[in-house]
Amino acid sequence: MAWKKIVEKNTISVGSGEEFDIGGKKIAIFNQGGYHALDALCVHQDSSIAPGKLDGDIVECPSHFWHYNIKTGELQDYLKDVRLQTYSVEERSDGIYIDL
Repeated sequence: MAWKKIVEKNTISVGSGEEFDIGGKKIAIFNQGGYHALDALCVHQDSSIAPGKLDGDIVECPSHFWHYNIKTGELQDYLKDVRLQTYSVEERSDGIYIDL
């Protein structure tokens, strides 16, 4: 795995997320008590969770209201043992990096 700069610091507002296309992979980065990165597509119908409503560490998919923990990627309802892949994030002096 390798660290890759994704975005400048202070680009993602506190309490929100943004989706990035990194080499054809859609990844959501949330700024909620630090930065957290996970696969951006909900397993239900491949809708992006990035614009979803955050409640603590839980993001709600805006399409069909499935809920994921942004720190663990774990789906909170409907299906057991389902989780989105998460990625390590570092906030550095020149931007936000994730380990891909």
